[in-house]
Amino acid sequence: MTTPPPGPGFTGRLKRAVTGDAGTPLVFLGNFEVENQWAQGEPALPRVASHAGSAVVNSMDEFALLLGGKDDHVVLKAAPDEGYRRYLEGLGMALPTVHVVADADPRRTVTEDALADPALIASLAGLAAEGARLSAHGISEVEERLSAATGLAVAGPSAALCKRVNSKIYSRRAADELGLRQARGWACDTLEELAAAVAAAGELLAAGRKVVVKDAFGVSGKGIVVLDSEKRLARLHRMAVTQARKQAGGEGEGAGLGDGAGVRTSLVIEEWVAKRCDLNYQFTVGRDGSVHFDFVKELLTENGVHKGHRIPARLSEAQIGELTEAAAAIGGRLAADGYFGVVGVDAMVAPDESLYPVIEINARNNMSTYQSVVHDGPTALVGPADVAVARHYTVRLDRRFPFDAMRTVLDGLLLTDGRPTGLFVNNYATVNAAADQASAPGGGAPAEGFEGRLYGVLVESSAERVDALDADITRRLAALTERSSV
Repeated sequence: MTTPPPGPGFTGRLKRAVTGDAGTPLVFLGNFEVENQWAQGEPALPRVASHAGSAVVNSMDEFALLLGGKDDHVVLKAAPDEGYRRYLEGLGMALPTVHVVADADPRRTVTEDALADPALIASLAGLAAEGARLSAHGISEVEERLSAATGLAVAGPSAALCKRVNSKIYSRRAADELGLRQARGWACDTLEELAAAVAAAGELLAAGRKVVVKDAFGVSGKGIVVLDSEKRLARLHRMAVTQARKQAGGEGEGAGLGDGAGVRTSLVIEEWVAKRCDLNYQFTVGRDGSVHFDFVKELLTENGVHKGHRIPARLSEAQIGELTEAAAAIGGRLAADGYFGVVGVDAMVAPDESLYPVIEINARNNMSTYQSVVHDGPTALVGPADVAVARHYTVRLDRRFPFDAMRTVLDGLLLTDGRPTGLFVNNYATVNAAADQASAPGGGAPAEGFEGRLYGVLVESSAERVDALDADITRRLAALTERSSV
């Protein structure tokens, strides 16, 4: 397969939107779960701190490899597996120049690793002198520190603005102002607002309904609690007040629930409503205020946690039109506040096929952003009649597993130059990310093995063939896991 000529596509539109010139070289950063930075210092529901899975999450930075072209750059925590690089190049992808951090810490994001690497900072400073810009998954104060250290201008608005518009409180209030349908709910910036919301939500619970309480900066299913009793709501209310008072330096549990004047909280309470499916749609806001609707995909979730996407979403033309109109309205609101760049909005379809066009606004890249290479632009792998499902597979291994070995395991199932359908692997770093953490003391082989994820997009001519492909992949990976556990 030869490299396609340059042409329109998501990355070109992104460059034009955030820099004004589709030819501007970008330096991509896959700093996933940037919400953890935005949430620092925010009063929220108590969480159990854990580094479990952090190595795999932070190695999701390799997704950014697929956003750039030959004139772009990407900073990664680890060099791509050579077999995986050959696989991508065999599909005709012109990959960006890779810059690898010197001393990756699995608990740090790629941005934090880059800040600890003086030689890399010097290299990035050279790119800044050539006119490159920094394009992050999401922009926090950490990315602004990297910008200051390297001279790379951030291709996006300020971290403070990005944090504000990514709050679920902003989403809730913006949708109210725009008249977009939402579940009944309340945005709570203060303890007084929280007390009023709890009272109103209690009436819903008394009537046999459920409610959901959300942290303003929760991500990946964390910071969301579904409640079905007034007693549980009252207990959570006490916990939230305690947390808010501690954050404010107050008295904690010793203070009453009603005298919270001046004490901040950061929660949303909503009625839990029935749905047929979840959606994610993306649009790009230009510096000039223009809004381009990129796509809509159907979300695949399990116990509230994102598992993948179905392309295309099973929607009518009227439903797609309604989402396009919602995107234009939300994009205009964001532009008026000074935001520009990628926006992903979670939405859902009710059992009666009516839409809830705004569940939350994510003014950053989304998982679906990194699938744009599959269906958008000159390297598109999905034809107009194809069905694609993006998902990941859990694998358990007892040693590092090279891509070429995985290619053997999945022989005949991968989408390749000679096979236009099958599994397209769009991140391989996450397969081996936890290997070092699992190593036995003294550098030996992993004592108990480790768990990784294989991310990919299944492309087939029908939903039935996608299901059959998925079952075959699952079966082969399960056999691989069993061999590793012997």
